[in-house]
Amino acid sequence: MPKKRKKPVRKSVGAHGVINGAGEVVEQKITDTLEKNYMPYAMSVILSRAIPEIDGFKPSHRKLLYTMYKMGLLGATRTKSANIVGQTMRLNPHGDAAIYDTMVRLSRGYEALLHPYVDSKGNFGKFYSRDMAYAASRYTEARLDDICQELFRDIDRNTVDFVDNYDNTMKEPTLLPATFPTVLVNANTGIAVGMASSICPFNLSEVCKTTVSLLKNPKHDIGSTLLAPDFPGGGLILMDRDILHKIYETGRGSIRVRSKYRYDPDANCIDILEIPPTTTVEVIVEKVVELVRQGKVREISDIRDETGLDGLRITIDLKRGTDPDKLMLRLFKMTPLEDSFSCNFNVLVNGTPRVMGVRELLNEWSAFRMQCVRHRTEFDLKKKQEKLHLLQGLKAILLDIDKAVAIVRSTEQEEEVVPNLMIGFGIDQLQAEYVAEIKLRHLNREYILKRTEETTQMESEIEQLQKILENDAEIRKIIVGELKQVAAKYGKPRRSELVYPGEIKEYDEEDVPDYPVNLFLTKDGYFKKITPISLRMSGEQKLKEDDEVSQHLESTNSAELLFFTDHCSVYKAKAADFPDTKASVLGEYLPAQLGMEDGESPVYMAVTTDYSGFMVFFFENGKAAKIDLTAYETKTNRRRLVNAYSNKCPLAACLQIVEDGECLLLSSQGRMLLLNTGAIQSKATRSTQGIAVMTLRRSAKLVRACKYEEEFLKKPNRYRKTIPSIGATPAAEDAQNEQLSLLES
Repeated sequence: MPKKRKKPVRKSVGAHGVINGAGEVVEQKITDTLEKNYMPYAMSVILSRAIPEIDGFKPSHRKLLYTMYKMGLLGATRTKSANIVGQTMRLNPHGDAAIYDTMVRLSRGYEALLHPYVDSKGNFGKFYSRDMAYAASRYTEARLDDICQELFRDIDRNTVDFVDNYDNTMKEPTLLPATFPTVLVNANTGIAVGMASSICPFNLSEVCKTTVSLLKNPKHDIGSTLLAPDFPGGGLILMDRDILHKIYETGRGSIRVRSKYRYDPDANCIDILEIPPTTTVEVIVEKVVELVRQGKVREISDIRDETGLDGLRITIDLKRGTDPDKLMLRLFKMTPLEDSFSCNFNVLVNGTPRVMGVRELLNEWSAFRMQCVRHRTEFDLKKKQEKLHLLQGLKAILLDIDKAVAIVRSTEQEEEVVPNLMIGFGIDQLQAEYVAEIKLRHLNREYILKRTEETTQMESEIEQLQKILENDAEIRKIIVGELKQVAAKYGKPRRSELVYPGEIKEYDEEDVPDYPVNLFLTKDGYFKKITPISLRMSGEQKLKEDDEVSQHLESTNSAELLFFTDHCSVYKAKAADFPDTKASVLGEYLPAQLGMEDGESPVYMAVTTDYSGFMVFFFENGKAAKIDLTAYETKTNRRRLVNAYSNKCPLAACLQIVEDGECLLLSSQGRMLLLNTGAIQSKATRSTQGIAVMTLRRSAKLVRACKYEEEFLKKPNRYRKTIPSIGATPAAEDAQNEQLSLLES
């Protein structure tokens, strides 16, 4: 046995000589790798990047806004965006592109927020357009919007904690002391590792009113003041009380948003003016164009994007005689013109991600804001106590100014003035330092009276601040007052209109134009839908080489189609989903049209309008299974059902029957059996293996099955047997039947 070779140890030559073992591959447990490398990364993404905190901001937002605040941009002055980006890199070292992208999303020009934080000038793109890109940072200018005064109010009064930045050269706030619940006012989404956050925006006035009500009454009915989300792009919110209640209680759920449109009868066109926040103009246009090309929508002659300085607008030109309202109901169902916003109120609270409902989220924000107000009050109290302490020392001096002057004049050295004043009046060093700095011009009666009044006022203010700190109800009153001021100053009317259940119109399947059609399925999987008139005027069916029509059925355009495949699946579609065509074209290739798996092809087409009747499956082992057609009916629009029939044995044939009748079975040995399907008990389980109906000899198998028609056989009783049966060989008269020969082939 050859000896096991050792792994070579690489050697690296550096400035200090040869380093042994450099580059050596060392085995490490996967659990250790996850713990040392992956987990710190995951925690960093969750805590420092993707999930917003209780103040409503992610770290990247907070760093950018605080940098702009320190640059003095909370006023009328704007500066180049490139300057802001460069300064922000002192706090957020993730590259200029990421920082500028963050600023764009917070800007007024981008129109993604109900209340933008950045007042922008220049091209900042649009959130509802994929192709309208923003200009480079050297071309645009920005400043903080006026509402940011509420974000940074009292930030210099110890309301929030500050920490060192990444290189310990400056301080930055851990949170912003926002005076209103920004976490619910502006949308915020993010994807972390193993979790995500998606918070929909609400109207500022409604949020403030709800928060005030909760502060006064913890059991307040949130739905009475917080009507529904309010999206910056407007649109129509389809109200569902149960879903909204679930979102308010759990923080999870989805809200349906429908586009707002206007019909212009003079131009015979539809102008779409507001779209859901989850899509873009380009996606909508592309989807409508695709539907027109597939023939699923025929009423549209043209669609174009006319978005400009006046705002968003998609224009759809209609064909003559089109009902615009019915067309829009179809487009709402088939395109992103109606979409759902998924809510997941995942917020970091004290460094822990939590999914909370609106009530719990507002309670957490109220607790955070109470802490900010408490810290601010403690800061003010400390400053006033220090000032009062100095004034009390001054008061003692002013009561006997002559003594103070005498002490100063009799002191030989300057550094002894403060100690002598401390001894002479019994005051501490701070008080003595303050008194020693008083100017000679202030030693008058007016100054003395003013300082005495200031001392009295200061004592009153300190007493009031202490009262606030001792009573949480007083702090809540302050927060309520601030919320009312914010709502009055920055509140705006709702942008999203509410549509209640009685006003909601849904697309009705019965609106699909219904007319007779001929349905064709070929062996190679091609499908055609041809109207009777077109079929009469057509010639031969155009098919691929060696292909042939396997089924031809007459039905209507509103029928549902079930395509059974050789992979034991069934694909559901509607006849109306396919365009009317002619015999002179190949038709639709079903594996591609229905998204079938590689190598999967249709073997049978069933047509129904009410799912009455049965499907009968015949297997090569001589068994047959009868399944209620209702087993394939679904309440949702599922396109594919697996386990459509048993996969225990290869399928020989399948038939759709409306009511029980006779079927003709043929084995590989040439024997035939007439089977009445009433002898087979129907099942609701699609994967049932069925019962034995034809007894097969060694190496024989069931190869064909078809519906029996009268006078197809000369002696039908010869083939009617009690099942299971081996069947009978064809009689001489039947053996000469041309149709039977075709069946055998």
